[in-house]
Amino acid sequence: MKKKKLTALLTAVAMMTGILSGCGSKGAESAPAEKTPAADEASTEQESAGGESGGTAAAGNAQPITIWYYWENEGHQATLDQLIQEYNGSQDQFAVTAKYVPFADFKKQLSIGASADELPDIAILDSPDHASYVDMGIFEDLTGKFDVDNYYEGTVNSCTVDGKLYGVPFGANCLALYYNEDMLTAAGGSVPTTWDELKETAKALTTDAVTGLAFCSVQNEEGTFNFAPWLWSTGATSYDINNENGVRALTFVQELINEGVMSKECINWTQGDVMNQFIAGNVAMMVNGPWQIPTMQSEAPDLNWKVTLIPKDAQYASALGGENYAVVTGGNVDGALDFLTFATSEEKVKFMMNQFGYISADKTIAESQFAQDSPYYPFVEELNYAMARGPLAEWPSVSDAISLAFNQVITGTATPEEAAAQAQATIDGIVK
Repeated sequence: MKKKKLTALLTAVAMMTGILSGCGSKGAESAPAEKTPAADEASTEQESAGGESGGTAAAGNAQPITIWYYWENEGHQATLDQLIQEYNGSQDQFAVTAKYVPFADFKKQLSIGASADELPDIAILDSPDHASYVDMGIFEDLTGKFDVDNYYEGTVNSCTVDGKLYGVPFGANCLALYYNEDMLTAAGGSVPTTWDELKETAKALTTDAVTGLAFCSVQNEEGTFNFAPWLWSTGATSYDINNENGVRALTFVQELINEGVMSKECINWTQGDVMNQFIAGNVAMMVNGPWQIPTMQSEAPDLNWKVTLIPKDAQYASALGGENYAVVTGGNVDGALDFLTFATSEEKVKFMMNQFGYISADKTIAESQFAQDSPYYPFVEELNYAMARGPLAEWPSVSDAISLAFNQVITGTATPEEAAAQAQATIDGIVK
C-alpha cells in the first residue's frame, strides 16, 4: 500500500485542471518543450518479464515494481520495454512492469492515485511538472541515495526542491538554432553568435518568399519554452521580468516581427509547424530541439542544414526539456532504486538516448555520445547553458503570464513595458 498524503488530496482538483506542458518534449515536446502527446486512449499496460514483451510478471518470489510513463510513440514504448526485459532477466529479486498513461491524463491519474493509494513505484514525468508532485508529498527524497554529481546542473535542478533531490534525470534536450546553410551562403551571411548578428543575418535571409527566423510562439507552455532562452539571455529570470532585461527581451521579439524577419504567424506555429516551415524552405533559420532531427533526416534528406548555439545577448541560454525518473514514497523504494541503478549505467543510457533522440543527462556519457560532426553535438554544448523551468509547483501559472506577455508584444496589443508590468503583477501574486 502506498502512503496516503493529505496534501495530495487537497491539490488533486487543481492538478486535474492544470496546464499541460509540452517539452521538448518529444514524444512534449512538451517542449515542452519539444512534444505534444495525445490523449486519445484509455491507459494500457505493457508488461515485461525475463524475456517476452507483453509477458506476465516473473513467477516465484520476485517483488513487483510498476512504472508509469506517458510516451505514446511506439518506438519509445518498445525501447522502454526492452530495457525492462533486460533488467528482469538480469536478476530474480524484482519484476518490473510498465503502464502507459496518456499525457493529458498523467497528472490526473497521479493525483487520484495519491488519494487512493494506487500509485506506481516509479513515474517517468515531464521535468517542469516535477515540483508539483513534490509539493503533493508523493515522491521519495533521494538525497544521498543516488549520485547525480556528473549530471548537468539544469537537469538536477529540475528535480531538486528546497535543496533535496526528489528524482533522477532520465534524459535531456534543449533548444538550439538551426540554419539553412545553402541560403546562408547565397546571402553572404555568417553564422550569428549575438542578437545583433542574428537580426542582421535574418534580414539578409528574408525575401518575399522566405522569412529569416522562426520559433514557436504559441500562447502556452510550448511557447514559453521557446521564449525563455531570449529572456534568460538578458540576465532576467522567469520571476523578475519587469525590468530593463525583461523589457529588452520582449523588445527584441517585437523588433523581429516589426522588421519583417519573423512572421507573426509564429503565434500559431507549434515546434512541429516551425520544423515543417523550415523543411519547406519558407524559413531560413529556426529555434528547435534535437527531437526533430530524425524527422528532418528522413523527410528532407537533401536539405543542407546545420545547428549552432542560440545567439546571446548578455549570456548564452537555452531551455531544458526532457523527463525525470521519480521514486514514489511508500512504494518499493529499494526495488525502484535497484532498477534505476541498472537503467542509468552508461551502456543502458546510451541505448535509451540513441533510440529516443535524446542527450544523456549525465555529462560524462553525453560528451562521448555523439561524434563532433553529428547534428546532435551542438545540443550537447548547448546543455551547458540550459536551465530548467521552475522548479516551482505553480510553474504553469507563471508560464501563462510569460506566454501572454510575448504574445501581446507580437500581436501589438501591448508595448514591451506594458506586457512586462502586467506579467510581473501576475507572477508576484503567485510566488510572493
